[in-house]
Amino acid sequence: MSKSKVDIIPPRDIFMGDARAAFSIVLFGDYESIACAEANRMIRELVERYPGKIRYTFRHFPLTQIHQKAHKAAEAAILAAQYGKFWEMHELLFAHRKQLGSISLRDYAIEAGVIDKNFLPKLTDSVYGWTVRNDLMEGLERGVRTIPTVFVNEVLYEGNLSELTHAVEQLVETGRRA
Repeated sequence: MSKSKVDIIPPRDIFMGDARAAFSIVLFGDYESIACAEANRMIRELVERYPGKIRYTFRHFPLTQIHQKAHKAAEAAILAAQYGKFWEMHELLFAHRKQLGSISLRDYAIEAGVIDKNFLPKLTDSVYGWTVRNDLMEGLERGVRTIPTVFVNEVLYEGNLSELTHAVEQLVETGRRA
């Protein structure tokens, strides 16, 4: 008996905001980074402030040499996405970025509303490991070398992260495309 192929919803297809929004923001980051947590908070606030105008996508770029648990946390987020619970899990991972062991990840998944008795075996077997690696490889191809890295309308944002909100607000309010 052969195993059937499992279709995985990739992170590039998971977004917050309007699919037809004029402005897209992509954040490459990892769940152990305080700077990524802050960038995520800023971008979420922009999405809420400008409903229908911004589409936000988070892409995984775990820096495993300094954040050993970031890769498994990313896998857990992708697993949660398969149940429509990506953003709930995503926020829990950032909120608890210092406690990202496997048991904690399972507990966060339950809190997020994921019901999967095979959650831990899937993490152990790295079912979503290649999906995380695909994000990482795409990030490298796009020039990502550190986190957080932000793209606005597919253009690398090279300004100071603290000025991101102001830069995006100007784009949205003037209707410019970056």
